Amino acid sequence: MLPWRRLLRPLAVLTLTAAALVAPTGAAQAASAPSSGWNNWSCKPSAAHPRPVVLVHGTFGNSVDNWLGLAPYLVHRGYCVYSLDYGQLPGVPFFNGLGPIDKSASQLDVFVDKVLAATGSAKTDIVGHSQGGMMPRYYLKFLGGAAKVNALVGLAPDNHGTTLLGLTQLLPYFPGAEDLISGTTPGLADQIAGSAFQNKLNEGGDTVPGVKYTVIATKYDEVVTPYRSAFLDGPNVKNVVLQDLCLLDLSEHVAIGLTDRIAWHEALNALDPAHAERTTCASVFD
Repeated sequence: MLPWRRLLRPLAVLTLTAAALVAPTGAAQAASAPSSGWNNWSCKPSAAHPRPVVLVHGTFGNSVDNWLGLAPYLVHRGYCVYSLDYGQLPGVPFFNGLGPIDKSASQLDVFVDKVLAATGSAKTDIVGHSQGGMMPRYYLKFLGGAAKVNALVGLAPDNHGTTLLGLTQLLPYFPGAEDLISGTTPGLADQIAGSAFQNKLNEGGDTVPGVKYTVIATKYDEVVTPYRSAFLDGPNVKNVVLQDLCLLDLSEHVAIGLTDRIAWHEALNALDPAHAERTTCASVFD
């Protein structure tokens, strides 16, 4: 990194943090009232936004905490928004996304059917963070989800697994470590680059016909590594690097889903491409 960029990084953090604090958002209200308009089962999609949006949390996340910012952001803009919990382990409260990912995809299947039945919609859009941006691809590819989903938007998804900065490559040197992870937290084992789950998910192509895919990645991702492993290859795919939209955006893996209004603005463009507006650093004020 050049010296001037090192000097600019603290200034960029302060600038974007201040902008996020003054920008209009429902996140503050959501903290005291987590539903804050989402998971409203009487909501009916409008002509402007005819498809409900299903939010899929990441590993260790849940249907509330992961979406205290983005859910109100979308509701404020007229969307019917829903979020689910998946991948629970017995005796582990609050922290989800740890169970086998194929079973988690089946939970998503059931939830999408519930949303479509409640809203009367033919299809939904899905926005997922981390594992939540990757897991729905199993639903689309193997569980018939492609017929029910118009678009999948992934915020820092681990679409081709992760090396965790190379740490996963050390597992073979610790006898029993891989079996321990697989046995206790299979959802983590499934996300390791080169796992049997990853090989099955990506064999024969990354995408399925009829679904639009958007991937929004950050260069500062410390969980999905290398960050370009998030990208998909195939028709109807748009891969975006957050820093190409705003050089000052220093969001890492967690922040891109929890607080980053620039990433959210780009996700909004993916949900409504007919009315898309260019995403820039100023999008934090939208």
